[in-house]
Amino acid sequence: MGKSTIFSALTAAPAEAANYPFCTIDPNVGVVEVPDTRLERIHSIIPADKLVPAVTEFVDIAGLVKGASQGEGLGNQFLANIRSVGIIAHVVRCFEDGEVVHVDGRVDPVADMETINVELALADLQSVEKRLEKNARQVKSADIKARNEALALQDLLERASAHLSEGKPVRAMDLSDDDEKRLRELFLITAKTQIYVCNVGEEDLEGTHESVARVRAVAEAEGAEVVVLCGKLEADIAALDDPEERAVFLEEAGIAESGLSRLIRTAFRALGLRTFFTAGGTESRAWTFKEGATAPQCAGVIHTDFERGFIKADVYHCDDLFELGSESAVKSAGKLRMEGKEYLVKDGDIIHFKFNV
Repeated sequence: MGKSTIFSALTAAPAEAANYPFCTIDPNVGVVEVPDTRLERIHSIIPADKLVPAVTEFVDIAGLVKGASQGEGLGNQFLANIRSVGIIAHVVRCFEDGEVVHVDGRVDPVADMETINVELALADLQSVEKRLEKNARQVKSADIKARNEALALQDLLERASAHLSEGKPVRAMDLSDDDEKRLRELFLITAKTQIYVCNVGEEDLEGTHESVARVRAVAEAEGAEVVVLCGKLEADIAALDDPEERAVFLEEAGIAESGLSRLIRTAFRALGLRTFFTAGGTESRAWTFKEGATAPQCAGVIHTDFERGFIKADVYHCDDLFELGSESAVKSAGKLRMEGKEYLVKDGDIIHFKFNV
């Protein structure tokens, strides 16, 4: 009862889930809505014909065993698939069940985490060493600018190689912005943000088991987030089509919200993604943007013409709408602002863009 069970519940996509290792061969892809009660609250105040939530994509990829970086199990296939994702949700088993097979014949989440993290580091080490060989030729370039860049990259690659040789992830290195840009083209797996998903038994929904505490300790040392959920329970919840039935199920189970909702939001925010809204008319919609984006850049999320012809943006925060009860009250209170090209959009902003093409 592992990651493919969680993926199926998460996306309501029928990923093959079976009680044996390497059940997942080809990656399963599912697009899921990002849970955000703010959109429904906006709609209750400013009605629209339909609601369109933000979405994110999850990929279920074959598991990893010791030696995967050398091709053991389905290692090579896994590693090729994982390089394209934005964040890694590392599912670790934190429950005992004699009927559910473990590839190593025992349940030890920290050992499982170490196995995968070392294999990912070794896979990245191969990529770095290949690039070192190629870059060594660039260091001898007659072009001074190209040679200087190659020298800077050579030093960075040598530091990364030494770090990865110890089984440590690139994200734990002390890297400057320029260093990160240089490494980006290598698509290193261990440079990606990672969150740990503790898959617990139904008797430990609060994650009080000793194995979860051990995972939390490792994650804290890495600066990673932890989400605790029960794959079996989440699958039962996902099987209920009626939202009211799901709400009753959660209440009876003593759960405020599903673990999958927490997982989606955690992954979304860990990617540096935030949400702004457009409200009323044909649709009220949640739009995804990268934290630090300007008003014109966010306008471009809707349509490239909006960014190209950006004039201004009328902006207020959804919290002001919830507090004051109507858009007219927001305006009367002076909470609606006219912002220009330099404005940095905030999570929860409601925006009406003005543009001319």
